[in-house]
Amino acid sequence: MSTVIQTIEEAALKLEAAGVGFGHGTTNAFDEAAWLVLWSLKLPLDSLDSEQNRPVSGIESAQIATLLRARIESRQPAAYLTNEAWLQGVPFYVDERVIVPRSFIAELIADADEQGTLDYWLREDTRNVLDLCTGNGSLAILAAMAFPEVRVHAADISPDALAVAAINVQKHALQDRIELIRSDGLAQCTGIAGQPYDLILCNPPYVNSASMAALPAEYLAEPEISLAGGADGMDFIRPLLKAAPQVMSEHAVLVLEIGNERPYFEQAFPRLRAVWLETSAGHDQVLLLERNTLLRDI
Repeated sequence: MSTVIQTIEEAALKLEAAGVGFGHGTTNAFDEAAWLVLWSLKLPLDSLDSEQNRPVSGIESAQIATLLRARIESRQPAAYLTNEAWLQGVPFYVDERVIVPRSFIAELIADADEQGTLDYWLREDTRNVLDLCTGNGSLAILAAMAFPEVRVHAADISPDALAVAAINVQKHALQDRIELIRSDGLAQCTGIAGQPYDLILCNPPYVNSASMAALPAEYLAEPEISLAGGADGMDFIRPLLKAAPQVMSEHAVLVLEIGNERPYFEQAFPRLRAVWLETSAGHDQVLLLERNTLLRDI
């Protein structure tokens, strides 16, 4: 009878041999295998150290094999198979209607108090937050958890995404503080109770066309509308930056994730003085823009 750690190591070898793609919560075969095995055994995902020598029964091995085979053959992210993704230690429901949450903005929200990274740019009277392109609602929920005094609009053009976000808002009992809005960009986002937004969070579609064509199958399993940003990845961002000041309060800031598209961003907005925020991926993934900067330089 195999143990948990032996089962994970065997599963990792199979994932590597199959050439599956990672990046939806894990970055390598071992971590992906650990996720699938622990989830299948109904064990906490952080319990490997304490559970590694636990025996795995024949029935459990068969269940793990079925899940592993589905991961390899479908080329779907593991989160779609488990209907669960974690961001900053918080669980979220996901399915094929939304991209798997992995925004580096989540780090900035979670570390705001501890490191002051985001707090430095927020005022004591920050109350109204917009999470644009909310997807499954994870950033809106994390913001509501981190800043108990704020109200949040979570907006997306996709009714399917908003349906998933509603599941997560209810899951975390934040219906009184998070309102879901269907909006094409900022078109339907006019502020909360007549007041402009003090903070806008946005992880938009930003992948350029060449990169889209080269994505692994796991990424192509996600909704294209949530990823594809046009030839240079800036199709959504151009109108966003023009319109944003009109719905921002005087000292509001916009926190924008652009992935690996910094060269395209700087080419598209050569006069724009952005503040690049440090995350675990470096200082090229997420930027911050003040309202006055947008008014002056866009």
